[in-house]
Amino acid sequence: MFAYASVLSFVALASLVAGQSAEWGQCGGIGWTGPTTCVAGTTCVELNSYYSQCQPGAAAPPPPSSTPASPTSSTPTGSAPTGLSSIPASTLHQITNFGSNPNNIGMFVYKPAKVASKPPLIVASHYCSGTAQAYFTGSKFAQLAETYGYVVLYPNSPHSGTCWDVSSDETLMHNGGSDSLGIASAARFAISNWGVDPDRVFAVGTSSGAMMTSVLAGAYPDVFKAGIVDSGVAFGCFALPGQPDDSWNSQCSTGELILTGQQWAQKVFNAYPGYTGARPKMQVWHGTADTTLYPQNFFEEIKQWTTVFGYSSTPISNVSESYLPRGYSNATYGPQFQAILAQGVGHTVPLFEQQYLEFLGIA
Repeated sequence: MFAYASVLSFVALASLVAGQSAEWGQCGGIGWTGPTTCVAGTTCVELNSYYSQCQPGAAAPPPPSSTPASPTSSTPTGSAPTGLSSIPASTLHQITNFGSNPNNIGMFVYKPAKVASKPPLIVASHYCSGTAQAYFTGSKFAQLAETYGYVVLYPNSPHSGTCWDVSSDETLMHNGGSDSLGIASAARFAISNWGVDPDRVFAVGTSSGAMMTSVLAGAYPDVFKAGIVDSGVAFGCFALPGQPDDSWNSQCSTGELILTGQQWAQKVFNAYPGYTGARPKMQVWHGTADTTLYPQNFFEEIKQWTTVFGYSSTPISNVSESYLPRGYSNATYGPQFQAILAQGVGHTVPLFEQQYLEFLGIA
């Protein structure tokens, strides 16, 4: 995780049975010293290098079902703009020269075989220790693109620990520079050159990628219309002015940075002074057993976004929906903000890509 990976420590979960991890408990990962086997009916699934989790069933998240085409092949884009014609279909393809990219982040695109007219765009940012390739194969965003016709961008972190700059002054400011500007530039390029619908540009991410999603939502509300944050923190929580891009903020990670809703919202407003347009629709997910980014961060996110949207801090509904596993609850605060808490789940919450698409209005 960034250059600060060495500062992470994982605390064993209390819910262990006969030396085995309970359902949704941790069962492996760098630094883990607890049980590596799971209770009956669950299997240890590696979510990233730092966290494996006991999940019901026996199958790890599958790679996209479509067979990647060769890097030089191309398939029709249907009624989509011709700007996408040079992008090979159904494979992960690297692009360059997409605009201002101060930190030289890598950028990869996945174009389905049939692209929708004015397609949506999803920017999917990987977790700490991950890569664009790992997030591509370990998630279903590309697979579902073949069904729904959207385009996916997978940015690749340039930092030694393969995580994102979510702490510098530059990345937290609109057009300020660093990683966030590189990603925003790629999204702008897609709008200008690929005919992407500017009203359907979305950001999603896990762990460090979730933190980057918050950064994109806060600093580039003119580009991103919605964000889905899986096990992240509030916008600006990791801020460490004057420190290197790969700085670790222990006060934030351990949930000890407690602010009022107005203080959190002001961090968002300060990221783009003078902006008066609509704010991105937001959905945040977090586990109650997260010992990497402590659960208090979930509640700080709620303070931040309910204040940004002008919502009450009391949800209008709080239910366990049919698609959610036992112990998950979905608190809806208004049409623009939902917060899903997963009881007993550590870092990170498993992906629910189909439900993400429904929240984004794609599915």
